[in-house]
Amino acid sequence: MKRRNLFRPAIVLALLALTGSFAEAQGYNYASIDYPKAIRTRTFGISPGGVIVGDYRDSAGTLHGFLLAGGRYVTVDVPAALVGLTGVLPTGPRGINPAGDIVGFYFVPPGSSANCTVAFTPPCQKGFLLHRGTFSTVLFPEHEGSIPQRITPTGHIYGCYHDLDYMGSMFGFTRTASGTFTSIDVPASMHTGATPNGSTVVGLYADLTMMPSSTHGYVIQNGAFQSFDVPGSTFTEAWDINPSGNIVGDFQDLIGAFHGFLRTASGYTSISFPAAIGTHAFGINPGGVIVGTYTDMNNVTHGFLAVPAADN
Repeated sequence: MKRRNLFRPAIVLALLALTGSFAEAQGYNYASIDYPKAIRTRTFGISPGGVIVGDYRDSAGTLHGFLLAGGRYVTVDVPAALVGLTGVLPTGPRGINPAGDIVGFYFVPPGSSANCTVAFTPPCQKGFLLHRGTFSTVLFPEHEGSIPQRITPTGHIYGCYHDLDYMGSMFGFTRTASGTFTSIDVPASMHTGATPNGSTVVGLYADLTMMPSSTHGYVIQNGAFQSFDVPGSTFTEAWDINPSGNIVGDFQDLIGAFHGFLRTASGYTSISFPAAIGTHAFGINPGGVIVGTYTDMNNVTHGFLAVPAADN
């Protein structure tokens, strides 16, 4: 019996209304996502119901977060009041759970902390949780910064913490809904997703023993760490996993081009937006719907939605 996702047609129709065009390739229907009047749009997370989060840069180059639901865009900005300032802070949402809780990062201005002396450097980057309309900071105890990537239905948060750099001081972490943090002992690593019960975690890390360093994906299943690479790639990043264990990410091929990938029990599938010069797959929901970014021939970055083509 063929299985269909009841929410899939609604997503497709909403994106058709937004983009006016739709392309099919490699078993997926693709649609471009562009925040109105933005100079760059990126999409990173998608909920089971098809709500999408990402970020965009406005005409002045300022970074804002956004949420896309039912064809409507809503800006998501961390208020500077969170750290005792005025205005809004550069914001980058990364993940959303079924309840609508959003996690991501924001940047505080220089002088906000002892080591935050240069704008947009690692010590100035902090994590956030938006829960029921209220923002709170997500920081691993006694460390400078963090980048939360995903939040599960149970409220567990996955991401990384760092201090003065994104390499040797960066480690993947998990924060439970009650606020307890744990991390892995793998430098330059980041947890990027997990199955709802937390039995399988995915992420990426840079092998600092290599010169130059080499980036790989990883899976931690029931506590066992396993590195992986897309066959024939020179660079692999795993960015999300859905409840079925299907993983999405990106890889670089032998000629230097970036593609998204889907890894299932059957193997790897390349995810490439039609006519793009580079594609990155960042999020996947239980229905197999994928979001990410692509770069067009004019070197402009857009978000995208990839809906599995209907069964024949």
